[in-house]
Amino acid sequence: MVEQRPYRSVYAYPWDLVDDGVGTFGARIEATGAGAVSLTAAYHAGKFLRPHGRSGKVYFPEDGTVYFRHDPKHYQRVQPLPNSMLAEHDPFAILADGLPELDRYGWVVCFHNTPLGRLHPDLVARNCFGDPYWYSLNPAHPEAREYVVALCRDLAENYDLAGLRLETPGWLPFDHGYHHEFALVRLDAWTKLLLGLDFSEATVSAAAVDGIDVLHVRARVAAAIEAFLGGEIAFSDAQAADWIASDLLADPDLAAFLRWRCKVVADVVREIRDVVPAKTEVRVIPSVQRPSARGWIEGSDLRLLAGACDGLEVCAYERSAADVLADIHQVRRQAGPDARISAIMRPSFPDLASGADTVAAARILARHGVDGLAYYNDGHMRESYVHLARTGFQAFDEVAEDVRAEGAQ
Repeated sequence: MVEQRPYRSVYAYPWDLVDDGVGTFGARIEATGAGAVSLTAAYHAGKFLRPHGRSGKVYFPEDGTVYFRHDPKHYQRVQPLPNSMLAEHDPFAILADGLPELDRYGWVVCFHNTPLGRLHPDLVARNCFGDPYWYSLNPAHPEAREYVVALCRDLAENYDLAGLRLETPGWLPFDHGYHHEFALVRLDAWTKLLLGLDFSEATVSAAAVDGIDVLHVRARVAAAIEAFLGGEIAFSDAQAADWIASDLLADPDLAAFLRWRCKVVADVVREIRDVVPAKTEVRVIPSVQRPSARGWIEGSDLRLLAGACDGLEVCAYERSAADVLADIHQVRRQAGPDARISAIMRPSFPDLASGADTVAAARILARHGVDGLAYYNDGHMRESYVHLARTGFQAFDEVAEDVRAEGAQ
């Protein structure tokens, strides 16, 4: 891999780039002090408030679509769904032509795709009762992972990118990914985990090949969920954590199944790294969970993932600098001292004391060996974020330089 300049980036959506125009958009990114843009290449649905939107303030993205002009020859049964804006705009080409001084990173949402799940029901995760999770393509299904690997290869080969950022590389948890999620039963963390486990035919077959007694695990999971739903008890987070620990100790098959899931996800990331050009850096966003270490419920083992590609890009989406410190401490402990780690912060409500802890958090991350910093997301924040972002980058760079100087002594 060719060495890139220091990673200082702002995450952004193509619709904000097109709405602003490249000049206005670029001026704002430049004002933050960033040298890169991490632009959506494949994304899911949402309802987004855009404080500085020109054509409107609330935006609904087209679900499960790609924002680059794909080459069909890279794909087999599962083909990307192109976003309608591509009829007039090529966001990555707009960036390359209009802001050539900025590095470009493709931000790829991998297995979170409801429309493709609906089109290909055999590719989705299914719980222990056989219920499909339409939004969660199954990383253990050969055709689902074939699609995701091809998507990353296509993007990296057709556009001149400094790197890829891979989001949702594994199974999505139970309570994330679909619109209007609703329940009149208070679910604890353990029951959510069990409801989120995938026992689709592809997963059962693949795990059995590796010696996992998946049918035993499925039966125990189903019994535990039935008992919970049929009872009148709800557990606190602390009690749920105790249940997780006790069940993992009591059921070695369940523990082996969870470890197997982590291996599957790391293997997918490794496949992507192998087919993407060597000059294109590949890092993985390991989790949608807070704290980051909880990503194991999605199949994210931080050490395995760090070794499968060029590093991690962890979401430091915490309420305070103290919480960022606790999170990065655990991430570093789990990923290992040599793992390359970059981080994303949100210098705005509801994180980092509504932005007031941005500088303190940036310093903490740099002190813990984080080698790159990004902000999420240009379109979601008020334009006043620009000043916070700049001061955060400056503080990060100052501490990073001190760390390098200490290491050279």
